[in-house]
Amino acid sequence: FALFLGSQRSWTRPALDTAAAVQFQEACALHGFDPIHILPHGSYLMNCGSPCTHVFSKSQTMLVEELSRCSALGLSQFNFHPGASIDSTPEKFMEKIAQAINHTHQQTYTTLDSVCLNTVCCHLDAPQMFLVCLVIVVHESLVCCHLDRHEDIGRGQIAITAFREIVNEPRLDNIPLILETPGGPGFESAEQIELLYSLCEKRRTIKHLLDASYY
Repeated sequence: FALFLGSQRSWTRPALDTAAAVQFQEACALHGFDPIHILPHGSYLMNCGSPCTHVFSKSQTMLVEELSRCSALGLSQFNFHPGASIDSTPEKFMEKIAQAINHTHQQTYTTLDSVCLNTVCCHLDAPQMFLVCLVIVVHESLVCCHLDRHEDIGRGQIAITAFREIVNEPRLDNIPLILETPGGPGFESAEQIELLYSLCEKRRTIKHLLDASYY
């Protein structure tokens, strides 16, 4: 499942309570949630590629804090949006992101070396070994439109046949698949997850966890 590690819309947040962190790990163990299948989502405010010095500095600091919270919760994965280039070039944008990641490596024991693929950005030209999780977003807008707009299964730009391919793809076994759809009366998130399970041709035991989004 996916979760936020604090308010996703605030730069300042209370420190993570140590007792709460222990309770979280105990609850996960009690209910059979493997930490490898839990995918924390970064703050919406972070823009590690921002050309604005003030925003970039705060984003670097928050990235370090978020990863420190992951460690305290016993979680090894973290999903964050690199940000928006605003008016800078793609090259400068990527340089800033690399700078933020290198800063994080210096400040924590965490190594950011893998990829979470979001179906909004539906092409990945890289070895499979770097893919550690998949965020399934049913697009309201056209694919590759650079907009993160969600819709329910069957009502967006991704066909049911594509979902069948995803849930039956063996190379995606044992990695988190996070479903981001609005959900709601008439088509709750749990129903959409059950629909995905029904597309599994052999109804095999799926080791990776499908869960509803926090949206």
